[in-house]
Amino acid sequence: MLLDSPLLSLVIWVPIIGGILVLATRSDANAPLARAIALLVSLITFILSIFLYTGFDLQTADMQFVERLSWIPAFNVYYHLGVDGISMPLIILTTFCTVLVVLAGWEVIKFKPAQYLASFLLMEGMMNGVFAALDGVLFYVFWEAMLIPMFLIIGIWGGPNRVYATIKFFLYTFLGSVFMLVALIYLYMKSGSFALLDFHALRIGLEPQTWIFIAFLLAFAVKVPMWPVHTWLPDAHVEAPTGGSVILAAIMLKMGAYGFVRLSLPIVPDASEMLTGMMITLSLIAVVYIGFVAMVQQDMKKLIAYSSISHMGFVTLGFFIPFVIYDSTHSTQGAAMGIEGAVVQMLSHGLVSAALFLCVGVLYDRLHSRMISDYGGVANTMPVFATLAVLFAMANVGLPGTSGFVGEFMVILSAFKANFWIAFLAATTLVIGAAYTLWMVKRVIFGDVTKPAVAELQDLNHREFLVLGVLAISVLLLGLWPAPLVEVMHPTVNHLIEQIGQSKL
Repeated sequence: MLLDSPLLSLVIWVPIIGGILVLATRSDANAPLARAIALLVSLITFILSIFLYTGFDLQTADMQFVERLSWIPAFNVYYHLGVDGISMPLIILTTFCTVLVVLAGWEVIKFKPAQYLASFLLMEGMMNGVFAALDGVLFYVFWEAMLIPMFLIIGIWGGPNRVYATIKFFLYTFLGSVFMLVALIYLYMKSGSFALLDFHALRIGLEPQTWIFIAFLLAFAVKVPMWPVHTWLPDAHVEAPTGGSVILAAIMLKMGAYGFVRLSLPIVPDASEMLTGMMITLSLIAVVYIGFVAMVQQDMKKLIAYSSISHMGFVTLGFFIPFVIYDSTHSTQGAAMGIEGAVVQMLSHGLVSAALFLCVGVLYDRLHSRMISDYGGVANTMPVFATLAVLFAMANVGLPGTSGFVGEFMVILSAFKANFWIAFLAATTLVIGAAYTLWMVKRVIFGDVTKPAVAELQDLNHREFLVLGVLAISVLLLGLWPAPLVEVMHPTVNHLIEQIGQSKL
């Protein structure tokens, strides 16, 4: 038994237990009580996650806040938790976004609000479990379990085609994960343990490494999602309620990228290096091609969904660029910049995509339409909303001073150290992203009011202003002062660079 601190268990189980308490309120007559409990639990969980940051040791790459208890002794399975400089910020992002989702659905969700809020709290605990798990079985259990609340959120509170979108989402993500389970069992047979850190030290031949990498790729590529297994995401986003879209874009997509860092790169570095060309190609297709797909969308949610796929291409690009840099220059500095830029991009995209989906939600609550053609001149009737929406649009474009610029700039800079053409293609997202984002802003926010319904729109209420205002401050803070985040990552990323630089053959 090992217990540094119970903080991680609290961050996982407080929202899960809170979700069960919210479910216990049951009837719609108790909706005010359900909302109050959900908000209190989400705030407590967020505050607990802040203690992870304040108590974090910036000088070590070791796992911190470690908990290790025997769970299934017959198979050497442990309840093993810990965080490093990459997983800890993702837990804070999860707890932060959950508070915003609870507030965003405060008055909007009329049908079974207790069950709606409980689903998000249960999912929060499970997502935190994914980021904290250091045992393969525990990782897999949390990874699969979090699909159930999202399945219910889209399937019950979603749009007209919610059943189709839900089944497609579940089948894609569940089937991909089965291959990960096979790989984890193989690694257990080789090492006699399910501990992820034991897998990192395992020596494996190139052929088994390749199969393991492909198995992990099938699980993580679907979740990111990478081209060509991305088609479930636009359908899920369009049908999901606003809160579901926020968590899907801000957190769940990051889990696929996190899987590459936690499992693929350190466990099978030789196969990762061998297949780097394929991964970079797929990432660039996502960045460029999906950007053009976003440009022709008429539905605001679909446009932002495709934008998410394009921006996540930067994340996978940043994770695999180090292999090219290390092979050509043996420079760990450029390699580390690529991974750090990718992690910053993950967190930035979490904030920006959450904000954009919340903005669409604000308009949808008033006009019950997501079609760009149904709007125009919103700035004339909703000036405060328009100001915040334009700020988030600029962050999505990658304007300097916003969080969207920092990660993309670091990845492009790292790509230049590897290959000019990779960097050039990656940098085209700055132009393509500006094209589809600003075109949407022009048609929705600016111009004269031509629709009678738009002329009657009311500006943000206090609750909506609080949610979007907090996100605006976060986007600007990360854009102007990314140092606290980058300093947390340094030791972990440097250790990861050492791991991927050592052959396991």
